Amino acid sequence: MAAVFVASIGIYAGTDFAQTFVLEDSQTNSIMDLTGFTGCAQLKKYESSSKIADFNVSLANDPTTGRITIAMTDVTTETIKPGRYLYDILICSATGKTTRVVEGSVMVKKPVTR
Repeated sequence: MAAVFVASIGIYAGTDFAQTFVLEDSQTNSIMDLTGFTGCAQLKKYESSSKIADFNVSLANDPTTGRITIAMTDVTTETIKPGRYLYDILICSATGKTTRVVEGSVMVKKPVTR
């Protein structure tokens, strides 16, 4: 299965956000086939705190490309206070096996231009 990839991301409050990751199988170093998988992702202040927001998670139309995208609308990001947060992305196979594939920090900022 895939190793956990660590990536820091930035989100500007009040704007749309999207980030795409290409997942690889850690055993074969080949693109991960996400056929039959679903995903979920959350934003939290700390690991043990309540979630601040859910990311919309989508897989590419061709799941064999290993592409997974997390996104939030401007309406959602507007509700998040500027600061540092944590996130992770979990995928779940058709057999019910859940795996954390991406994790990292998020810096939420207010945009300068409004």
